Amino acid sequence: MHRYKKLDIWKRSISLATDIYEVTTNFPAEEKYGLVSQLRRCVVSIGSNIAEGAGRNTNKDFKRFLSIAYASSCELETQLIIAKNLDILPSKAGKILLSEINQLQKMIFTFSKKLTPA
Repeated sequence: MHRYKKLDIWKRSISLATDIYEVTTNFPAEEKYGLVSQLRRCVVSIGSNIAEGAGRNTNKDFKRFLSIAYASSCELETQLIIAKNLDILPSKAGKILLSEINQLQKMIFTFSKKLTPA
């Protein structure tokens, strides 16, 4: 078992979730149950799956949950691109968030590869 609160990937996922919550407060009201809800659910899923995987008894299980976290980050990336294309997300904020997602994806992938089967 890993102490997830000490993992950089978990810390960054929490920071990203906070950023997403903040940026989506400025989205149009009609997107409250659309993109806002989707963005918030999938960004919360990233950190949640890292934490849940860290709490599992084997690295094999942990890797599976890291894979789910990675997939959620891809979903988040797709939704941000849609929001950017619709001019709901300011271009500067979009670039920063997309860059952070890409960094987090690399970190999750690298960390997952370093886990040895047990």
